[in-house]
This record gives sequence, C-alpha cells and structure tokens, in this order.
Amino acid sequence: MINMFNKGFIHGRFQIFHNDHLSYALAAKELCNLLIVGITSPDPSVSPHEEINPHRSNPSANPFTFYERLEMIKSALIVSGMGLSDFNIVPLPIGKPELIGNYVPQDAVSFFTIYDEWGYEKVKRISEMGYKTHVLWHDRQKGISGTEIRSRIASGRDWKKYVPISVCDYMENTGLVNKVVDSNL
Repeated sequence: MINMFNKGFIHGRFQIFHNDHLSYALAAKELCNLLIVGITSPDPSVSPHEEINPHRSNPSANPFTFYERLEMIKSALIVSGMGLSDFNIVPLPIGKPELIGNYVPQDAVSFFTIYDEWGYEKVKRISEMGYKTHVLWHDRQKGISGTEIRSRIASGRDWKKYVPISVCDYMENTGLVNKVVDSNL
C-alpha cells in the first residue's frame, strides 16, 4: 500500500500512553511511511506555563520522564505490529515551537486530533513553523485521559483496561505504578 505522505508526526505529553493515544498513532501511521512520535513537555525547562491549558505544565500532571514515556510508546507500537523502522520517537517542545525543526524534518506532515481550544492552538503553532497539517479527528469527544488513569492508579481503581498491555507491564515491572501512587499521597 502506498501511503499519502512519506513522513508524518503526532505529538502529545503521553503522561501515560493509553489506548486513545495508540489509536491516534495507528491512524496517523496508516497515512505515512514513517511515523514520528513527538513527546511534548520533554523537559521542564522547555515546557512553559500555557494559559490556554494551564494543567499541562503542573509537575503533578507530568510524573513520567521523557525516557519512561519513550519506553511506553515504543513497546506499544511494536506490540501493535510496527517495526522499529516504521517510527521514531523524539522530543517535541510545543511550548517553544521555534525548536521543533531541531527534532522533526520540515517535510513531515503533522497529524492532529482536536478536542478543545488547545488543539486549535497547536495546529496554529505548528503551521506557523511551516509544517503541513492534517486533522484526523475534529471536535471529537475525548475518551479517557492520562489524568484520569493516573487518578485510578493512585486510588487503586481499575486502570489496566485503558492502556496497552505492554504499557501496563512496563508500569508494573519498573515501579512506575508506585511512583504514581507515591506522588499522590
């Protein structure tokens, strides 16, 4: 099958990579040969406070490191059937869009799902940097959030059905479940 685009990218904080994130990645991959997954808020120093979405910059909303999120995403994409040559995972400092070109080639198309005003703002920022944009889902009802899943983990409620099995395994095998529980005490 010939894909519509050679390179495409998605992005998100992925402060637990969940099933809706996986659906987003798989839908984007259907349209491109190489999928680049950009992890936003890769480093607190390049993650300024965002008035349009203030929650995203709170330390409590960002318990996982760039590396921990990279491992979650990589394992989920591989288990879903992607090979290592089908994707790359990079930092994507959406709070400093002028830096995006250091991580994503200019000929990549940015794929979006838009749930709210923050989604429209991200489309604006990335298109102003010269990237083509393609909206996969517009004004879609948001499913489960990373915030809700982390809350479920912290309170001992069921959370495993909301994440790919490989992410669940990674969380349990590396002690990240305890990290979430401990950060909410």
